Amino acid sequence: AQLVESGGGLVQAGGSLTLSCAASGSSFSIKAMGWYRQARGKERELVAAIDSGENTKYADSVKGRFTISRGGAKNTVILQMNSLKNEDTAMYLCATLREDNVGGRPDYWGRGTQVTVSS
Repeated sequence: AQLVESGGGLVQAGGSLTLSCAASGSSFSIKAMGWYRQARGKERELVAAIDSGENTKYADSVKGRFTISRGGAKNTVILQMNSLKNEDTAMYLCATLREDNVGGRPDYWGRGTQVTVSS
């Protein structure tokens, strides 16, 4: 599968961004997908995940501010990010999950889209 992220950019603290991820090239239906992020000097972490049953999971740091959802097109996932903070600055990467649940392991990765939050 090939994954392409879009929607990153520079935003002021308190602002919003919407990230999109489109998966293609796979002969099977992608079920669970997730958004991860990696800030400079830090380990990659799960931000949010969604499975085929629309179950979702969020990192504690983004609960109440970020929302993951399925896009209108098949094999797409959206990450709506509100009330952005400086600490949300990172490279955001989309991934398919091997298992169809929000705790699944990442499988295929996109290249990422940079999100920078300024004060």
